[in-house]
Amino acid sequence: MFWDRRRAGRVEVAFTDRHGGTSSGPWSSLDLGVGGGDDPRAVERNLALVAAQLQVEPSALVLTKQVHGETVAVIDDSWHVGDIPTGDALVTARTDVALCVRVADCTPVALADPSRGLAGVVHAGREGLRVGIVPAAVTQLRQLGATRIHGWVGPRACGACYEVPASMRAEVASVAPSAWSTTWQGTAGLDVGAGVVEQLTALGVAVEDLTTDTRGCTLEDPDLYSYRRQGARSGRSAVVVRVHPEEL
Repeated sequence: MFWDRRRAGRVEVAFTDRHGGTSSGPWSSLDLGVGGGDDPRAVERNLALVAAQLQVEPSALVLTKQVHGETVAVIDDSWHVGDIPTGDALVTARTDVALCVRVADCTPVALADPSRGLAGVVHAGREGLRVGIVPAAVTQLRQLGATRIHGWVGPRACGACYEVPASMRAEVASVAPSAWSTTWQGTAGLDVGAGVVEQLTALGVAVEDLTTDTRGCTLEDPDLYSYRRQGARSGRSAVVVRVHPEEL
């Protein structure tokens, strides 16, 4: 169920894989996405399984309508069950919810200031990297009172596999030079995750890239969903964070 799961003080961070769920066929088995052709009832059950692991009710799993933009939604007391904000990042100080963004090649990011009980999640694709969704999320966390932010960057399409037009590579790399890459075929590529790490580091975030040269590329790892590898019938993984009321 979890590609990586860890605790930092009161904050729990989890990156899902594709195992341990109820979906079948190309979505097998922990598909957390919508609109990809999977049975919505299976997706609902899968979301409930993840929520249970984070010790929240399924209705307290905060989702978002992701649009590859720079909007950050603050989940405060004005958020109510059933609300689905539009945006590509969520931040909160609430202890009765878990935040979730979904991916299938884009870069999932978890952010937290464990000492202040603040956390966030970010969906960073190539466009999100270009328009600044990561700095926007960090800024919003700091406005909530974060002073020592930690970041974890999860599985995504690696730079050796993620082929893009040369003009797109140049455009994104003009904002985040570390994203410039060349694929194993010798064509223009992007390493969005490297660009995310670069931006977080420049912002003073203590960042940990959880991927390695042999682990964490969605196009290469069959334990992860990949839109580029599977096409429109791909499922979605997620990064989920929760601020617990008390430390372990």
